[in-house]
Amino acid sequence: MRAALHAEWTKLRTVAAPRWLLLGAIAATAALGAGAAWAAASVDGGATTVPSLIGVRLGQAPVAVLGVLVIGGEYGTGMIRATLAATPRRTAVLAAKAVVLTGAVAPAGAVAVLGSAAAERLILPAADGPTPRAIGGSVLYLVLIALLGLGVAAIVRDAASGAGAVLALLYLLPVLTRAIGGPRWLQRIGPAGPDGPWTGLGVTAGWAAAALLVGGLLLHVRDA
Repeated sequence: MRAALHAEWTKLRTVAAPRWLLLGAIAATAALGAGAAWAAASVDGGATTVPSLIGVRLGQAPVAVLGVLVIGGEYGTGMIRATLAATPRRTAVLAAKAVVLTGAVAPAGAVAVLGSAAAERLILPAADGPTPRAIGGSVLYLVLIALLGLGVAAIVRDAASGAGAVLALLYLLPVLTRAIGGPRWLQRIGPAGPDGPWTGLGVTAGWAAAALLVGGLLLHVRDA
């Protein structure tokens, strides 16, 4: 397992895409948080309520893509064959990827969430800032989204399809549900899907766990 962790960490830190995606998550989270606070400050002197840490809704996209690329990129290049040859225990490969991914996303997520909170506080100093629980939950949410991407990519074995599936789940499903069924249908179906770090943390954990479980089983029984 130690060798697998070292190999996955080496792959993650020596490729440019993960760094750019993590920086993108930080920038997107802070930018949307600042933009929402600025918009609220422009209306009635800031009397409008700003959803706490709303920037996470945008920052989750690059994090999800990163999770997909951790294994989906290897399927695209064929490198997965070398990975599985070096570590025949396929569940160990997926576990190592999950651990390394968590280790990369958690600190980046903390910077992103704290940056968003600081931006909101700077623009709306009179408003109540996010609680430590909300901050910790938002960081955990970003980690879970990355793990969801990893699990989905292990299932579909394709980076583009995996990214499309996860982003559709995060952004398109709520829109379609609202458009087709209206508010009542959204109220019934919405809790079944990831809905942000404030109301859907437990559901998101369930989606991520299920995706990793299915991905691990398929990785074990299928050829690379």
